[in-house]
Amino acid sequence: MPRRNKLFITPTLATVIGGFVAMTAAAILIIQVMTSNALLRQLGGELVDLGLDSAETALIEQLHAITEAGSYSAAAWSKNTAGFDDPELLLSYLYGSLSPMEQVSFLVLVDENGVGVEVERGDNDGTFQGGKIDLSRNASALSPIAQKAEADGAPFWYTPVFIPERQLTYYVFSHPLFRDGAFDGTMMIGMSLDRLSDIMAHISTDDITVFLMKEDSLEIVAHPHLRKNFAALGKAGQLPHVSEGPDTFLSEMEQMQRLDSPSFDISPDLDLQSGIAPNGEKRFVILQKQNRKLDGLPVRIGAHFPAAYLDQPLEQLAAAVAAGVGLLLLSMGGAILLARRITQPVKRASTAAKEVADLKFDRISPLPPSIIRELDDLSRGFNSMLGGLTAFNRYVPRTLVQRLLREGRIDAPPEEREVAVLFSDIVGFTAMSEGMSASETADFVNHHLSLLGAEITRYGGTIDKYIGDSIMAFWGAPDHLDNAAEAAALAALGMARAIRQDNVNRVEAGQRPVAIRIGVHMGPLVVGDIGAPERVNYTVIGDTVNAASRLESLGREIDPDADAIILVSQEISRRLGPEIDQNPIGPHAVKGRLEPLEVVRLKP
Repeated sequence: MPRRNKLFITPTLATVIGGFVAMTAAAILIIQVMTSNALLRQLGGELVDLGLDSAETALIEQLHAITEAGSYSAAAWSKNTAGFDDPELLLSYLYGSLSPMEQVSFLVLVDENGVGVEVERGDNDGTFQGGKIDLSRNASALSPIAQKAEADGAPFWYTPVFIPERQLTYYVFSHPLFRDGAFDGTMMIGMSLDRLSDIMAHISTDDITVFLMKEDSLEIVAHPHLRKNFAALGKAGQLPHVSEGPDTFLSEMEQMQRLDSPSFDISPDLDLQSGIAPNGEKRFVILQKQNRKLDGLPVRIGAHFPAAYLDQPLEQLAAAVAAGVGLLLLSMGGAILLARRITQPVKRASTAAKEVADLKFDRISPLPPSIIRELDDLSRGFNSMLGGLTAFNRYVPRTLVQRLLREGRIDAPPEEREVAVLFSDIVGFTAMSEGMSASETADFVNHHLSLLGAEITRYGGTIDKYIGDSIMAFWGAPDHLDNAAEAAALAALGMARAIRQDNVNRVEAGQRPVAIRIGVHMGPLVVGDIGAPERVNYTVIGDTVNAASRLESLGREIDPDADAIILVSQEISRRLGPEIDQNPIGPHAVKGRLEPLEVVRLKP
């Protein structure tokens, strides 16, 4: 809109307030009574639908990880990249698959005779255990699942099964494995019902209780109050009926009044009922009639919540409106309404300014234009400033700037610190980039650096610089870390996992997999602003940097064919916990150092 059409605050405010004073109290009262109740119900219905959809999405994310693990295993089997002839390799694969799926209790791979390997997560302490398994001896309850997988030839969720050896009830996802078109075995992924209840507890809030029921039944599958209580269930996957469950409100569900969902602007695919909780509060229950999105898991999701979300009493609304009748209150209401319209852009600018102070530019949306001249000038000026700061922030470590802001300084003088330094490099990058155009090479390098950079940031590291396809990063500056060595090692392991996962996608797309070398060393360094007064770089210098770089280069001698090799010095290794798998490979001379380095290899 041209600037000549912009309005000024003072005349606009005076004109609008004068118009509001001329309105009658009766008109406002009628409009409020006729529209507010319907509006509240509509907004409440949309809120309920959105809440249930959000809960369903959160559960789908957990289930998708399980079905994807089964699909990935079947694909590996069909390509002859895995088999029962190497149990140790299968165990390693199961350990790696189970680690990120916190909701999964066990993974089992068995051949057509029910013999294979398993890895389970202890339900009490979460400790992984793995070894060989024979279903006929160790877990006969799983035998029918393996038989069904062979008969059906397609993945499926099995009905709840009680495993006496574990004294727990599970939902098991089964995926048949084929080699050369013939059935070769079964992968089973078990999720105990107490872990499902953990998910429900995570999704629920103080007011909204989310639960799962078996399809076409009133048997409870998962509920926040049933966490860690499913061990007492009987054999054959017996589930508690809603009338016998721990939720005293839901126990009366069969006697509750069934309501018309569309009248509350709720999807007709949901059942809506109302009842009175033991504390006298009126509550509503919504329950899916049938689920169509949960990857075949035979359950339906439901929730109960305070009736006030949908059923605001009309009498209270009318009393509140009547109390506000009067020309004076009407004029005040008009002033408040106008003030809100005027101050909303200012509030947005204030909130955005706080995010700017914290350097959280990714959370900030540009301010919209306004018909008020002063507010429009504010929006345009702020958006210009935000664009400049966003561009500037890409070149400076955020943690450094935040520290300088906290301490009220504009520079970071060099100082000596104990710092962990990491170098990473793509193996054979020159050969890989042959045949790529300039834009393809840039896209490949940017994607690669984004994957690794995310892991460095995740574990509190500072990216010093990108050197072509290589990364240099460090831990322990500008902020002190309790264990910079462990943070650097965990970042290196995360980088290896990220590369391996990305390689799966690359191979599926017909591209060459990427192999990387990583070196990590720790020692005293000079860290701070280095450079000319008009152009400085916050970086680290010293022999520790050279040693980390040499460790990365040493990877080509230790294991040139590895897809990801991580070599660390003894200074890093001795600061790591037992949960990190280490393989000492002895002292090695590296270029530029008289004394050999004690080298340790970390296993991703």
